[in-house]
Amino acid sequence: MDIAAYMSEVGQQARAAATLVARSTTAVRNKALLATAEMLDQSRSELVAANAKDLQKGRENGLDDAMLDRLELTPQRIDTMIEGLRQVASLPDPIGEITDMTYRPSGIQVGKMRVPLGVIGIIYESRPNVTVEAASLCLKSGNATILRGGSESINSNQAIAGCIARGLAEAGLPETAVQVVETTDRAAVGELITMPQYVDVIVPRGGKGLIERISNDAKVPVIKHLDGVCHVYVDSHADPEKALSVAVNAKTHRYGTCNTMETLLVDQEIAEDILPLLASAFVEKGVELRGCEQTRAIISAVEATEADWEAEYLAPILAVRVVEGLDGAIEHINQYSSQHTDSIITENYTRARRFLTEVDSSSVMVNASTRFADGFEYGLGAEIGISTDKIHARGPVGLEGLTSQKYVVFGDGHIRN
Repeated sequence: MDIAAYMSEVGQQARAAATLVARSTTAVRNKALLATAEMLDQSRSELVAANAKDLQKGRENGLDDAMLDRLELTPQRIDTMIEGLRQVASLPDPIGEITDMTYRPSGIQVGKMRVPLGVIGIIYESRPNVTVEAASLCLKSGNATILRGGSESINSNQAIAGCIARGLAEAGLPETAVQVVETTDRAAVGELITMPQYVDVIVPRGGKGLIERISNDAKVPVIKHLDGVCHVYVDSHADPEKALSVAVNAKTHRYGTCNTMETLLVDQEIAEDILPLLASAFVEKGVELRGCEQTRAIISAVEATEADWEAEYLAPILAVRVVEGLDGAIEHINQYSSQHTDSIITENYTRARRFLTEVDSSSVMVNASTRFADGFEYGLGAEIGISTDKIHARGPVGLEGLTSQKYVVFGDGHIRN
């Protein structure tokens, strides 16, 4: 296959489809989403069979448990994909919304209209459900999309792509509005991220190495986060039951996700009382603890190194540090956090407000598990990714993050004097 020629054709088709999707009605786009949901529901056995091929190949190639977990399409995850499509279809359509209309002294009216970005390229690893999440959000927000999944999920992604194509066709939209790259050749990624004539933005979802490479080599804007070094801080004013429940969930609900807690911080005032309870719960779950000197004076843990404070384990390993109150927690988080998601457990309103104000992350929480940092849980229907950048989109990127605004001006023959 001539990769450059193939990707150029994919880009041209996406650009042409983007025009048709952008001018389609909300009803038509919703019909495509709901039809795709029905196709997925009718194709469960085909999806599971295709996914089984990927899982078998993954095991043969030595994929670790975290990667296999991300790759697997369980019945519950298929249900979640279907529900996500239906939820996105039920969301208000942002396209065409005009806001901030004001009269200027000249008599003209000036406002802003929300518009699609155009063609969005998504590059991701392992998780085939991303194919549905990304396609649904791009379609609802009036965009065309080019999806390039990992080689380990090629069979699953192609099966899902077939369902999406049938859903688009049923709604009268071009099947090229959502294209899943058919080759696993890595050269396709290099072409995709250097086609500004066809692609308006790239969203990488995967490991830090993948995202760094794309950020460095792309010739189009990138919406990204590099890693998820997420923290839970147990304050001296925390409710012990809440602290135990939230911390255990934040770490053990799923190990291989970017919103999983990787570092637990505990106020030194309560460390001797609460650390043994927390340690017991984590050990029972099979989590390896790596602690600072103060931590190891209270519980049994491996000695933590400087690298542990910066680590995204994506595994049953947890770094634990005793800090000097809220100031120490905020200082640690702002030094080592990847600005993804951080949470405080406290019953003190003033401390909670300080944490929210001073922790510089895309999601900051009070008395809640970091696992909630997700587009579906935030009511976005799904997410195309999480951004830790500070412009355009930040946090889980849903419909609004896949749009832009342009100024619109209304006059009645007005001329500038």
